[in-house]
Amino acid sequence: MCRPRRPILRKGRSAGLTKSSHAIQAQNTSKGGRDTETVLSFDDNRLLAELFGEHDRNLALIEKRTGVTASSRGNRVVIQGSPERIKVAKAVLLDLHTRLKRGLEVGNGEIEAAIRMNRDFSTPANNPGSSMEVATAKRRVTPRSPRQAEYIDKIRNHELIFGVGPAGTGKTYLAVASAAAMLLAGEVDRIILSRPAVEAGERLGFLPGDIAEKIDPYLRPLYDALYDMLPGDQVLKRLHEGQIEVAPLAFMRGRTLANAFVILDEAQNTTPMQMKMFLTRMGENSKMVVNGDPSQVDLPLGQKSGLVDALDTLKDVEEIGFVRFTGEDVVRHHLVTKVVEAYGRNDRRLDLRPPRRDSGPDHA
Repeated sequence: MCRPRRPILRKGRSAGLTKSSHAIQAQNTSKGGRDTETVLSFDDNRLLAELFGEHDRNLALIEKRTGVTASSRGNRVVIQGSPERIKVAKAVLLDLHTRLKRGLEVGNGEIEAAIRMNRDFSTPANNPGSSMEVATAKRRVTPRSPRQAEYIDKIRNHELIFGVGPAGTGKTYLAVASAAAMLLAGEVDRIILSRPAVEAGERLGFLPGDIAEKIDPYLRPLYDALYDMLPGDQVLKRLHEGQIEVAPLAFMRGRTLANAFVILDEAQNTTPMQMKMFLTRMGENSKMVVNGDPSQVDLPLGQKSGLVDALDTLKDVEEIGFVRFTGEDVVRHHLVTKVVEAYGRNDRRLDLRPPRRDSGPDHA
């Protein structure tokens, strides 16, 4: 069913909310049975263009994801739908407006994050998003799902944390952001980033160059996250001075890592022996974050993953923080979520299949 086209919003015609009163709200029962209508009336015209998006595309995305009908009329937003869905849509608009007031951008990712956070908490007061913000030199990082908020909280309050789940859930990114924030605040003296040098299902052969050049391709995702948090000149300077160290797991043996924030990425590709070696490197005033996806093990067939072994071995140690991400926490392109879910369904079907009988050798 086609709905009336909303007025096109021109640049410069934007509205904002004052700190004391975000919006004037009115509810009227409409013809949709339990459906109601809420009107948000904004106080000024500074931020409305960015909030609604060009041609109201942000409102259209909020409509699609929350199941309401939303239209802009001057400095007002009219939201129609069930009370529960209106509550979410309204909270999303107010959260996004708060971001704009703080000078932060609002795009599709931020909208999806606001919807995800407000959908999973009964009231905005219970939404931990803003309180879990991580401030680095280049950006302020906020959680985009309830489990991301839980993950940041565990990193703040535990010395050893395991983040487990599919690709795209922010495990590495949030850990590096937390490490950068602690380094800038003087809470740790250095950051140590590590991962096992295991190819993802390929055999790359001998790589050219010295040892640093050989291991660099394996550690590139960690570098990418670092450069997203700190200016490039600071990253290079801190790498040169040893405040930031990026090294393969094999280089950890025999060391004691004190006053450091240590991150082990792609931990599913460790062996149980390597994992034990890494965990026992922890020194005084250190924090360790171990990340990985048990569904993407690249070890030789039959070799047990050190991450899987550690999760089982350490599950009853209360001082360790465990966070298990799912496909719902994927914050990359929306198709990544569907890809993760599809592979998950296929893996479950394979697990449920009866074992195949060996028919024996063929006979001519």
